[in-house]
Amino acid sequence: MQKTTFAGKQEQAEQAIAKIRENGFIPAELVEGEVTWFYDNLGIDNQYFAMESVSTICDHIISLYGAKILAYTKHSDSLEIDLEHATSNGAVFIHSSPPGASDPDSGAKPRYESVIDEKYIDKSTTSSAWRLETYRSKGNVSSSLPQRLRCYFLSKCNFVQPVPSPDSPEYSDIRRVSDAGFLSKASSNTLEIYQDVMSEALSRTGPVIEVFQVEGTREHRIVIGYRMGSTHGFFSALSSLYHYYSLFSSRKYVEHFSNDVTIVSLYLNPLPGSKAPPIEHSIHQVTREASLVYCLPDNPFFKAEATESAYAVQEAAYAYVGWLFAQHFCNRLGQAYQALRNVLDETNLQQASILNDIKLRFREETFTRQSIQETLQSYPELVRLLYVHFAAIHYPKGGDDDDLIPTLSYQRLVKEEILTDEQMYDRIRKTTVNQHEFQVLEALLLFNKAVLKCNFYTPTKVALSFRLDAKFLPEAEYPVRPFGIFFVVGSDFRGFHVRFKDVARGGIRVVRSRNRELYSVNQRGLFDEVYNLALTQQKKNKDLPEGGSKGAILPSLDANPRLCFEKFCDSLIDLLLEGQSPGVKEKIVDLVGKEEILFLGPDEGTADCMDWAAGHARERGAPWWKSFTTGKTAATLGGIPHDVWGMTSLSVRQYTTGIMRKLGLKEEEVTKVQTGGPDGDLGSNEILLSTDKTVAIIDGSGVIHDPQGLDREELTRLARGRKMISDFDISRLSKGGYRVLVEENDVKLPSGEIIPDGVQFRNQAHLLFKADLFVPCGGRPESINISNVNRLFDAEGKPHFKYVVEGANLFVTKQARTELERRGVILYPDASANKGGVTSSSLEVLCGLSLSDEEYQELMVFKDGKPSKFYLGYVRDVQNIIAQNARKEFEAIWRESQATSLPRSLISSQLSDALNSLSEELEGTNLFQNVTIRNAVLSHVFPGVLQRKIGLEAAIERIPEAYAKSAFAAWLAADFVYKNGPQASHVSFYQHLTNLSASAPTS
Repeated sequence: MQKTTFAGKQEQAEQAIAKIRENGFIPAELVEGEVTWFYDNLGIDNQYFAMESVSTICDHIISLYGAKILAYTKHSDSLEIDLEHATSNGAVFIHSSPPGASDPDSGAKPRYESVIDEKYIDKSTTSSAWRLETYRSKGNVSSSLPQRLRCYFLSKCNFVQPVPSPDSPEYSDIRRVSDAGFLSKASSNTLEIYQDVMSEALSRTGPVIEVFQVEGTREHRIVIGYRMGSTHGFFSALSSLYHYYSLFSSRKYVEHFSNDVTIVSLYLNPLPGSKAPPIEHSIHQVTREASLVYCLPDNPFFKAEATESAYAVQEAAYAYVGWLFAQHFCNRLGQAYQALRNVLDETNLQQASILNDIKLRFREETFTRQSIQETLQSYPELVRLLYVHFAAIHYPKGGDDDDLIPTLSYQRLVKEEILTDEQMYDRIRKTTVNQHEFQVLEALLLFNKAVLKCNFYTPTKVALSFRLDAKFLPEAEYPVRPFGIFFVVGSDFRGFHVRFKDVARGGIRVVRSRNRELYSVNQRGLFDEVYNLALTQQKKNKDLPEGGSKGAILPSLDANPRLCFEKFCDSLIDLLLEGQSPGVKEKIVDLVGKEEILFLGPDEGTADCMDWAAGHARERGAPWWKSFTTGKTAATLGGIPHDVWGMTSLSVRQYTTGIMRKLGLKEEEVTKVQTGGPDGDLGSNEILLSTDKTVAIIDGSGVIHDPQGLDREELTRLARGRKMISDFDISRLSKGGYRVLVEENDVKLPSGEIIPDGVQFRNQAHLLFKADLFVPCGGRPESINISNVNRLFDAEGKPHFKYVVEGANLFVTKQARTELERRGVILYPDASANKGGVTSSSLEVLCGLSLSDEEYQELMVFKDGKPSKFYLGYVRDVQNIIAQNARKEFEAIWRESQATSLPRSLISSQLSDALNSLSEELEGTNLFQNVTIRNAVLSHVFPGVLQRKIGLEAAIERIPEAYAKSAFAAWLAADFVYKNGPQASHVSFYQHLTNLSASAPTS
């Protein structure tokens, strides 16, 4: 960067001399010397003098003089200088600053730099961005005080032209997106470097880090580019990082560009007199660990002082991840709970409710976030040994970095004793003083043993991701073991992805928190929510190629949920591509040992993110990008959106109409209560497809009720417009009807009852109304549970609803279902009813795997905004398959219930277990190799329009063999169990195969 020139500097200095003499604070004979020293000897950059007024500069000179007088009277050899001046267009901070970590301002978060991060850098946007230049003065504050000043200059960006379109070549041209002041000072070399970094930053999600040695000096320049707003507190965290490695900066720059790229440039030097390793080694560590700081800039375990008790960045990042892991997976219930569970009768409603309350209390209070953090901070040596235990396995060895291993050893990453699992366990047991501390640190050892691969050591990550072996989960809490778990940790979120088969598919949801209390609740239950949703999906997907999976992301309160989703997906892709994607410079240690593919779908808060995830997977070179996400935009990416085609509702409707058909009911006479409003996918299509008498709807905006039935025409209008019941025209309500919105208080109902709190009323409303049919189409998991299910019965024990069809996932707990059915309610659980969306998504995946990129573009992507005949035909096939599968399962459950009198929710679970068990057994046989049977089965798996286009054999050859085997086994198991029941014999299966073979298509 070129120096700022200021032609009026001398004239300004003369004005300052005159003004200070007039002030009289400094003796007249000393004024000229103090001003000259300030202007010429300190080496303050001319930008300061060009930015500030004479009045402000005089204040700063007087302040510096006063500080020197104070130091003299105290016989001190150091100064405390803190000068600050800010306007709407700029700011200046000047403070005394010894170089390196001895700087009192250079703790874990340098004070001025934290303020600058918070007020300026983190809040920069395209419309309001700030640029920063900071310098260390070349001269001392006086001849007797060998102390330097650190100066920070901030100015509002003035971009040279309006923001170019992202599709324009100018969008990546540094001369078109820069601040005018930057362009006027930047050298040709800086422009060339920044252009390369900018181009790379625009093509990836993570940071771009480059290093250059300043010619003829030991100084090194580190240039880091990243997407604006993708991290926070990064600038000050970088200072902590290089201070830890005994480096100090002579100057630093932060530039924002109108294409949303931020570039930081650091000029680093070895700390004078330090016993640090060669600067090349320290610079290497800074560049390797900058991405860890980018991911976790607010890590409470990292301190800048390089003392024996301090954690290095890698150790601190490991401690942070271990802290979160322990919060979720310390054995919170323990033997006492298990003993109590064995004694109590879980079929007894009162005892089950008490046990559930005890379980929730144990999980909330046994291991708090604070107690876990205190334990980790009390045992730095154990945490360091645990980190070394982790690094010994997962640090990538070999390749171009072989010659740097001694550096890493010197930097304390692997210099310590490496303990075996047993030795580490014994060390923890002998060192900790109580069971609580032991379990916390044991959790980190469990984490180490569970990690099969991670992106911890890759230099371009945006969040930390870990593929975990699920064996560490306690059976008492998680009786069905998942196939695999992904754990993702970002600067402002954490997330999990759980799947119960190698080939599995499920939605990704964003769990939002309205306040800190709700965030704490969501945080405690995050993994359990993901686990239970994935397990439900596993039961739901019983007749599909993919097993059940689910992902959930919990953003912090002030985080951008969309950005959290993008980081989550990018970090998953890091592990799915095994470090070989563009921009990733080294492989990862992979203990899984085989390729893994995840199939993600839309869920709460992510419906509009599926296009980005598929496109990003394509940009990163993933061959499976077309099937990485489902629910993509139809017109541009050939997706099959569930809401547009009513896919989820088609399945739910098979159960509601099936009940009416079996019982001889007329739909127009059936009363219904629905959660999930006309604005949602399931809720809107439930309204559009039904003709019943809906008496109440509960959605995010509130509650609406009409005992005469809500006006069907008005409901249809809202459903087609995807609007909440807050937009319902209340003039269409009958005399006894009413609406209570969440923001309303003290609402008087037609009955005279007063509703004091709209939110509380909305949250409890599903327990208050009565109707023939209840169809939850939205709402939080466990809204009906063992503790409140009694409220769904009146004083005489009559249920509020005769029939319940669960459209929303996990709305009713297992125990509550059992109680409802025991007392006469006909209930179909979510694992059976809510299958339309997952079936549609499965067939969307199948299409993406079966078609080449060219065929997919031609057949599935719209032309001139219109779908092809193939697309429409494929959608019709998908709808027919959804209806057929749902009808088969409905009839199977009804038949088994009539024959055995068992609860339908239990039969649904038995069908799932039988299907999944048989499917798993079939995958382990060589039956797939029997071409006749294979073709007979897969002719039902591939939609007809697809088979007619590319042929059955071609379709089978194109999809991964593991996927084909899974599809074969799932369909064959489902066809057999639906027709013959969950207890059917092996002889029946033989006959079933014989019949299938006879019906096989001829080539």
